[in-house]
Amino acid sequence: MPIFQDANGLAIKFFIQKDIAQEIQAELCEVVASLGGRVEAKVPRQGYVLVQPGTAEEERLRLCWMAQDRPQRHFVPYTYVEACKIAGMQLKQIFVENGLPVKMHIHPSIANINARTTLSQRIMHSGGDPTSSPQSAKIILADPNTEVFQHLVKTYQGIPDKHVESYLWVKKCVEKGSIVYTPLIYKNPGGRRPGEERTPFSEDDEQHLCEWIAAKIPYKQTGGRTGNRLYQQLCEMIADPEYAWVSRHTWQSWRERYKKNAVRLDTMIAQIVDQKKPAPGEQGQYGYVRQDEEKHKRPRKKRAKPAEQNLHKQEMIVGGINGNGTEVPVIVFDASPVDPGPSTSRTFVRNSPAEEELEDGDDSEEWPVRIGNEPPPNWGKRVASEESEAQNPPKRMKSNDAESIQIILDPGVHLIDRTLQEIATEYRFTLEEVKEFYDQCGEMERTKTRFQKMRQILLSIGES
Repeated sequence: MPIFQDANGLAIKFFIQKDIAQEIQAELCEVVASLGGRVEAKVPRQGYVLVQPGTAEEERLRLCWMAQDRPQRHFVPYTYVEACKIAGMQLKQIFVENGLPVKMHIHPSIANINARTTLSQRIMHSGGDPTSSPQSAKIILADPNTEVFQHLVKTYQGIPDKHVESYLWVKKCVEKGSIVYTPLIYKNPGGRRPGEERTPFSEDDEQHLCEWIAAKIPYKQTGGRTGNRLYQQLCEMIADPEYAWVSRHTWQSWRERYKKNAVRLDTMIAQIVDQKKPAPGEQGQYGYVRQDEEKHKRPRKKRAKPAEQNLHKQEMIVGGINGNGTEVPVIVFDASPVDPGPSTSRTFVRNSPAEEELEDGDDSEEWPVRIGNEPPPNWGKRVASEESEAQNPPKRMKSNDAESIQIILDPGVHLIDRTLQEIATEYRFTLEEVKEFYDQCGEMERTKTRFQKMRQILLSIGES
C-alpha cells in the first residue's frame, strides 16, 4: 500500500507554498505522486501544507489557514515528503494538541549543532514547534548528562503542564506514535500515612519505662526526666536481651509518653523508689559521674634574674677641673677597689629619705617652726657651701677654650657612651672617631690607650 494513501485507499492531498523554487516544487510533485499522494492547487481541508520554515509566506499561510476547527490540516516543512520516503511510512503528527503545534524549546545544553538541527526537523515533521522560548514552551529538551538538566527539573517540576525531557525523548515518542511523558514517582515526604496506626503503649511498656526512670533518676527534684539523653540511653540498650522491649518505640516516643503522662507515671516511679530506696548519687544513676582526682600542683620555682654585668665601675669623685668647684662624674676604668684618700672637697652624696639622719637637736617628734624674729630652725638653714654656690653661680665657659671645656654628662646616657665622650674630650678627638675605633676593637682600655698615645705623638710633633 502506498505511503500517501489513507485507510480507504484515497490519495492524501498536499499543497506546496508558491514561492518555493520551481525545481523543488517539481521534485516534490514527482515524489508525492510516486508515493500515492496528490498535489492540489488550493489549500485542502484535510491534508498537508508544505512550507519553507522561517519565511514570510510560511507565517502568512499559518495565520490564514491554521485553525482549531481544522485539526486534519497540518503544516509541515517541505522536507517532510523526503523524511516519509526514508522512513518508509507516513510520519504521524503526534506533537499537535487541539489542532495547534506543541511548543518546545531546545536548551543550549544540547551543544552539537547537527544534533540540534536534526532534533528540530524531527519535531517539525511530527507537527511540533521547536522555536519557542523557555517561558512559553510546554516541553524543554535538554541533555541529561549535564548538571543543568537536574537544575531544570527542580525549577519546573512544580509548574503544572510544564515538562523537562531528554533530547532522546522525541525519538521515542515518534517510534511509539504518541506523546508519553516521563512518569512521576511519588516520594514519601515523611510522617505517618492517614489510617496507619502506631504501635500502642501497653501496661508493660509503662512499667518498664517507670523502672528505667526510677533506676536512673529516682528523685524528680534532681531534674532530667524530660531530657533527651535519658531516653536516648534507653534505646542504646536495645542490644541487651533484657531490654528487648525498647525496640517497640523510638526514644522520642518514650519521652513523649512520660511527658504527657508525667503525673500518673511519677506516682508509679515513687512506689518503685519506696521499695528499692536508692540513695542519691548511687552508681548508675543519671547525672552522677565520677569526680576527678585532685592533682597536686607543684609550686613553680622562680628563676632568679641574671645579675647585670657591669662593664665598668662608676664612682662619683667630686673635684673641679682646672680648680673649678663644679661637681662632675668621672669614669674609673680600673675594676679594683680605689682608695680615694683624704680629700678637702665635699663629697656629693644624696641619701634617700629613709637614710637621712636628723641633725643634732632635731630629735623632737614635731618639726620646729620659726617664730617671730627668732633664728630659723636647723632643718631650715642652708649649708655654707650651698649659699656660696647660690651667690656665685658658675660662669659659662667659652667654647673655643679647649682647656676650659667641661662636659656635664646626662645621667640618662649609657655608661659606654659617657666613657667614649670622656675619652674624646680628654684627648681632644671627635666623638665619631672614638666610637668608630671602639666599634672595631670592642675594648674600652685599648681605645683609651690608643687615643692617649696618638695625642702624645701629636704633641711631640708640635714641640719639634
